[in-house]
Amino acid sequence: MQETPKGNRVHIVFVGRRNVGKSSLINALAGQEVALVSSVPGTTTDPVAKAMELLPVGPVLLIDTAGVDDVGDLGQERVRRTTQMLEKADLVVLVTDTLDELGKWDASISQYIARQKLPYIEVLTKVDTWDHSGKAQLPSSVLAVSSHSGAGIGKLKDRIAQAAPKDCEEPTIAGDLLSPGETAVLVVPVDKQAPKGRLILPQVQTIRDLLDHGCQALVVRDTELESALATMPVEPQLVITDSQVFHQVAQIVPSHVPLTSFSILFARYKGDLDLLIDGISALAQLQPKDRVLIAEACTHRPTNEDIGRVKIPALLRKRLGNGLEFEWAAGNDFPVDLSRYALVVHCGGCMVNRQTVLARLKRLSQARVPVVNYGMLIAHETGILSRALQPLLRLRSVSTSHCESGL
Repeated sequence: MQETPKGNRVHIVFVGRRNVGKSSLINALAGQEVALVSSVPGTTTDPVAKAMELLPVGPVLLIDTAGVDDVGDLGQERVRRTTQMLEKADLVVLVTDTLDELGKWDASISQYIARQKLPYIEVLTKVDTWDHSGKAQLPSSVLAVSSHSGAGIGKLKDRIAQAAPKDCEEPTIAGDLLSPGETAVLVVPVDKQAPKGRLILPQVQTIRDLLDHGCQALVVRDTELESALATMPVEPQLVITDSQVFHQVAQIVPSHVPLTSFSILFARYKGDLDLLIDGISALAQLQPKDRVLIAEACTHRPTNEDIGRVKIPALLRKRLGNGLEFEWAAGNDFPVDLSRYALVVHCGGCMVNRQTVLARLKRLSQARVPVVNYGMLIAHETGILSRALQPLLRLRSVSTSHCESGL
């Protein structure tokens, strides 16, 4: 459970005013001191996340946030980060220590929850300090807990299990593109940014997904692909490549063999494939003086071969010249004002949960800003996007025909 990637965990965000007991509640749920607790309001300044197994839910990420009533310029920045964390939420726990606040939550929080249709739980803390005559006034939907004595914590765990989205586990990556027993060849260049001795996360997750579906995975570097295909007794049913060697791999793999990339698979796995396909049309409208945002969901040290910092800008400038303006957003940072961008190019989102990517895509759609992801842009600029999308679109066509035939 500790090895489950954060992006595959149920994200539970705790929100409320300062000093209502959010941090203590998380510590009680975790059974350990995860968050710093103090009677001084505003102790939690930045979001704090704890990955753990929460029975009976499974792998979760508990996210503590600053109080939504924080004050001053610095306080408002903390509130902004709290609101930002809601984009990651699969479930929100609204925390207060007073009856008067129930049902009257901060407007920006309640409006966001309603707009995104997020499940939430209302929790009243510090029950051990109450006059017990007030307990009967609680609505049945509200849980009363004491982080100090542990009262109500078990019920809260059960409520979380009930309220957590049942479909929060991401869709299939590639296993549904093959039948059991069929073989996919995975083309994996040795990535200089990957930790030594390891594959990068999307590659590992794709291998596991294929194995879970009873498929076979043959993993080769791009430099050994041609010889590997020549020695296979039968052709593979699918080739999946790193987007950065798309052009070379497309020249080696016979045109009748389905070919796609990890990044394009993640466009469906983590995001909205239709929206990202629509964004491709914006590439033809891009002008030399336009501003482009490159959004990286993780943080890493860029190298001189970095895909988001070097290779994608170079591809676009090759066609449109050096007049294009680029900005970058990494990790949790994502601009509030999106209107100034002609295009957003997003990474595959392997290090974040699907809710984070979908929330960003929804904001971009509402702002009418086109968006594509790394692999789709590279495939388009190298002239093989139609081929790279075909395995996913073919599956959709088969699924539609099944529905139409009543199967």
